[in-house]
Amino acid sequence: MTSRFVVRPEAEDDLASAFRWYETKSWGLGTEFLRSLDVCFANIRRAPQAYQEIQPGVRRARLRRFPYSVYYVLDARGVAILACLHWRRDAKEWMQRL
Repeated sequence: MTSRFVVRPEAEDDLASAFRWYETKSWGLGTEFLRSLDVCFANIRRAPQAYQEIQPGVRRARLRRFPYSVYYVLDARGVAILACLHWRRDAKEWMQRL
């Protein structure tokens, strides 16, 4: 288990945007999205190296129910969440956050 777990402001913006979008589709769906995200975050905390390294130093964890991926970096201090983006979004977006 890692000691530090930071969600960067850009990733927080991603989460808020996805939450709002899902809430416009169906009341309570945004909350379900956040619950799925909480499970993903807990799994990352528990076993951060279990997820695929898609670029040196960057890993990706996919949410189970929603078409979103969490991109994060892992170092000696812990985990930093870079982005939470829909699978169809351009990879350049999270790469610019490195």
